[in-house]
Formats: sequence, C-alpha cells, structure tokens
Amino acid sequence: MITFSPHPRLVLYQDSVNLKFINTREKKIERLDKVGIDHLIIIPFTKEFARNSSEQFVTDYVVKYVHPAKVIIGYDHHFGKNREGNIQLLERLKQKLGYEVEEVPPYYVNGAPVSSTRIRNLLHDGNVKEANRMLGYEYAITGKVVRGQRIGHKIGFPTANLEIPNEYKLITANGVYVCRVLLGNRTLKGMGNIGVRPTIDHGDLTIEVHIFDFDEEIYDEKITIQFVDRLRDEKKFESLEALKTQLAKDKILSIERL
Repeated sequence: MITFSPHPRLVLYQDSVNLKFINTREKKIERLDKVGIDHLIIIPFTKEFARNSSEQFVTDYVVKYVHPAKVIIGYDHHFGKNREGNIQLLERLKQKLGYEVEEVPPYYVNGAPVSSTRIRNLLHDGNVKEANRMLGYEYAITGKVVRGQRIGHKIGFPTANLEIPNEYKLITANGVYVCRVLLGNRTLKGMGNIGVRPTIDHGDLTIEVHIFDFDEEIYDEKITIQFVDRLRDEKKFESLEALKTQLAKDKILSIERL
C-alpha cells in the first residue's frame, strides 16, 4: 500500500489548518498491520512532489518501486497534479507498464456510500455508534494520563485525564460516552467525558474516563479510550452532589451497553 505523510491537504491548502483526521499516522500504521498489509510505503508529501503529473506518479513511484502485478484503487480516488489521475488513467497505462487494475466499488450504508467525510460528520455530531458501524472498529483516542484536579475522586468517580493528543486528531463531540479502555494488555470498562466540565470550572477541553472497579495509579501511562456509544450531552449541574447522582445513573446505563 502507498500512502502519504503529511496529508496532502495540509501541504496544499492554507484553509486546512482546522482539518482533523479519524486516525493519527501511528494508529493508521497499526490498523493496516492488523488487517494484514505486508508492505506500507509512506511517501513524504511536499509541494515539489505535488508537481508530479499523475502519469509520472504511476511510472516513477508505483511501478518503479512496487512493481505491482495489480493496482487496486478506490472508485472515486484521484491522484497526481491537479488530481488528474484516476482509474481511467491506470487502465490506459496498464498494457504498457504491465499490471492489472481492480476497482474497489462503493460500500453503502443506509443508501449512501461510506466515506471518511461521512464518518467525520458523524463523529462531529457525537454519533459514535453509527461511525463505528462504518469504520468496522470503535473510534478511539490514545494519549498519556495526566494529573487533573481530582474532583471526580472526591465524589466517588475518579477519572483518568488524557493529554490532548495530536493536534490534527479528530475529537468527537462533547458529551458522556460508554467506553472501553485499553491499558497494556488489558481491556477495561468505563464511561468517559469530553468537554469543559461546566459544573466545575468551564475550563479548557478535557478528555477523561472513569474506569469501573479500578483503583490503580496510572499517571504518565498511555491508554486508549474506545468510544462505544453516547449517553448524553455534557450538562451543568447545580451541585457536585447532583453531578454524583447523575454519574451513578450514567454508570448503570454504561454497564448495560457494554
């Protein structure tokens, strides 16, 4: 498989500063390895590289370095300068360059093709359950556990606070979520919150997770939070006691959905 880093839009378009991705580069590599990709070629994407015509890309990169017997391409994929390359170009060159071409057709869910844009929109809305259905795995955020204010600990719901990861990582909508937590080789159950904690301080965005039946110190350790379902919006409560009561209800619902 051939891919690029950084993402071409980050190099070519100034308005892509707010572009967010479902997976970081590291997570993409990990997932491709799990599905059995034998060889992954990551081409550094630069403005100079972007000046290659689509035919140059096929001859000077795909054929020269990979020597493919077959080139597999998505039905709507474009490549090369001005995105002029497509499956028609590959078909035109295949006899000359000695490869076969296979098109991956669209995959439909609820009558519409699955796409990264569609999945990103679902995550922006907090609809992780539907996004997961399209992804084929649970949307996740990986990061280091950092120290928080320990407010949750005081009301019986201690949380692991996650350092905000890669600046281009897409963070799903604020709210309370049913979660699984990967810690080392263990998979734990919990519920997480993304937001500004309005009952406490209206502060910066935080990502935190309460792990059920767990009392270990895991500061500075790396964990992965997998988002299973969304329970509710983030809400401001009149008191910490009211928040505690709601968290107890959230926990019951989370256990039912895990």
